[in-house]
Amino acid sequence: MNLQEAKSRFSAFIQGLVSVIGHADRAGPLRGYCTGLVMPCERKSVEPMAAITAPGRTAAQHQSLLHFVGQSRWSDEKVLAKVGKMVLPTIERHGPIEAWIVDDTGFPKQGEHSVGVARQYCGQLGKQDNCQVAVSLSVANHHASLPAAYRLYLPKEWAADRKRRGKAGVPEQIVFQTKPEIALEQSEAACKAGLSRGVVLMDSGYGSNTDLRTSISALALTYVAGILPQTTVWTRDKGPLPPKKWLGRGRPPTRLRRDRKHQPLSVKDLALGLPKRAWRTIQWREGTADWLSSRFARVRVRAAYQDYKLIDSRPEEWLLIEWPKGEEEPTKYWPTELGEINHFGERDIFRKC
Repeated sequence: MNLQEAKSRFSAFIQGLVSVIGHADRAGPLRGYCTGLVMPCERKSVEPMAAITAPGRTAAQHQSLLHFVGQSRWSDEKVLAKVGKMVLPTIERHGPIEAWIVDDTGFPKQGEHSVGVARQYCGQLGKQDNCQVAVSLSVANHHASLPAAYRLYLPKEWAADRKRRGKAGVPEQIVFQTKPEIALEQSEAACKAGLSRGVVLMDSGYGSNTDLRTSISALALTYVAGILPQTTVWTRDKGPLPPKKWLGRGRPPTRLRRDRKHQPLSVKDLALGLPKRAWRTIQWREGTADWLSSRFARVRVRAAYQDYKLIDSRPEEWLLIEWPKGEEEPTKYWPTELGEINHFGERDIFRKC
């Protein structure tokens, strides 16, 4: 692609966004802002972006971009939807959508006045620190991925602080939601919008939430979800006890039961107790030097989280376990409802993980 063609395609992309951005006078600031995002400036804030996009009138450009970002009332949902309509056909020319990726992104940020800034885990830094966090849902195939939903997470201390909310302009209808709750809302909206469906992929920050996994299944979506080693499950030969026998007094018992000898076990203990024949070495794709491979096992299980509050057991699903050669214990655990796991030699399931 030559420079002129790149400029033409960029202009067409911006013009498409102008159609959902609102007033026509926002077209210039939108172009300037998008140009700044793709230019090689170190910080993607409006001041350095103004300097690189309009060096002859930096002050005026700075004010224009500041107003566009902070004051203009345009809908990011409409913009993302428009981007999807323009970009998804290009992605799908390389193959159908295979995955919906639930994740979050942390942005290191100092001070306490930027919306949502709090001391929390930041993926960029790999530790707890001051940052903003955005929850996202992206659609993907092996060629590319595209955010379909993107929302700033508002920590409890921010959601409850009316003074800070008012100063930063946080709308009244925005209330505290956990990250899994936001992820579920995004998934529901994506289903309602008719996005091409894929397997929902979640790391343990989301996959360990049993309610989220259950709700994803209720949307007729399948998932592969990371969970923590201490997550408890029932194996195929052992489940919760049925409700107590009704003796004719009071309400009939309806809740599942556990007792001292009848308890679920952690996925780590389950993995450590598997026989040697349960483990298979699987190659899933070619790396830069060699094929990527590891040892895996799979077991049929039922989630045990708070099942004593339920009337019926949760449905069975596969639990995938990875135990790389040389490691002292298993390293990763994924519950999944994918049917092709029945064919344990297939590589597709492990590429999805």
